[in-house]
Amino acid sequence: QVQLVESGGGLVQAGGSLRLSCAASGRTFSNYAMGWFRQAPGKEREFVAAVTWRGGSTSFADSVKGRFTISRDNAENTVYLQMNSLKPEDTAIYYCALRWLDRLEYDYWGQGTQVSVSS
Repeated sequence: QVQLVESGGGLVQAGGSLRLSCAASGRTFSNYAMGWFRQAPGKEREFVAAVTWRGGSTSFADSVKGRFTISRDNAENTVYLQMNSLKPEDTAIYYCALRWLDRLEYDYWGQGTQVSVSS
């Protein structure tokens, strides 16, 4: 079984930065992608960013392009989300997720970490 544990959330003022981490454990990992999603109160969960394990290909939601970066440490099975120039509308619970590259759906999810951005 796969376990994902996020950390790094918190409260920050608008314009500030935070870095989220997500550590994966439970099996040998290869050929997977890890993504970040977020859900604000009263809103649907939305995609934020993703990175593939082997090639390091990345993708981002338009709302975070140019402000967020995603990276991975394959040796540690950890993915990071660096969030800069944070805005109040970035306030949400952030979840990391993992999918195998032969699947379209993310099958494994972390417990979430709260990010709050004050104006």
